[in-house]
Amino acid sequence: MLAFITVGSTRFDGLIKSVFSPSVLASLSNKGYTNIVVQCGNSDFPYVHLLAHGEESFQLEKDGVTIECWKFKPSLQTNCERADLVISHAGSGTIVDVLRMDKPLIVVPNPTLADNHQQELATALEKLGHLRSSTTSQLANTIQEFDASSLTKFPPFDGSRFRKLLDEEMGFF
Repeated sequence: MLAFITVGSTRFDGLIKSVFSPSVLASLSNKGYTNIVVQCGNSDFPYVHLLAHGEESFQLEKDGVTIECWKFKPSLQTNCERADLVISHAGSGTIVDVLRMDKPLIVVPNPTLADNHQQELATALEKLGHLRSSTTSQLANTIQEFDASSLTKFPPFDGSRFRKLLDEEMGFF
């Protein structure tokens, strides 16, 4: 099985370092994930030197898991579609994209961002049952306990809801 990890357009050293840790790799392996694709952005982590000198990606075997890592691509859609599990920063765009693809999602809010807004979104969506939220220090445990079948399907996009809200605010109703 394939797990895809993404930090989006940001830098999230803690998440990437956690993903490469023996405990997280063991949890992924124990759950049947033999391949991991990591979009690391500009994060600093122990293997970042493998992306030096213009290299766009690297691949390695670590703790029984095959890991492919790269910084950025124009789109993450193909990687999300291929994944059996997505582990992501808690950015709203990434969350909505992944949930609309009906993919199991674990988010790790980046506490270094302004007002810790990712935590608020992660907490709200976890309460609704659409995803699981974790911290970098608890990620291995979250993966080990994660049950994708317990998630609640995210509702499909309904553009008429925004139109109705706007019409009400403008006084057309």
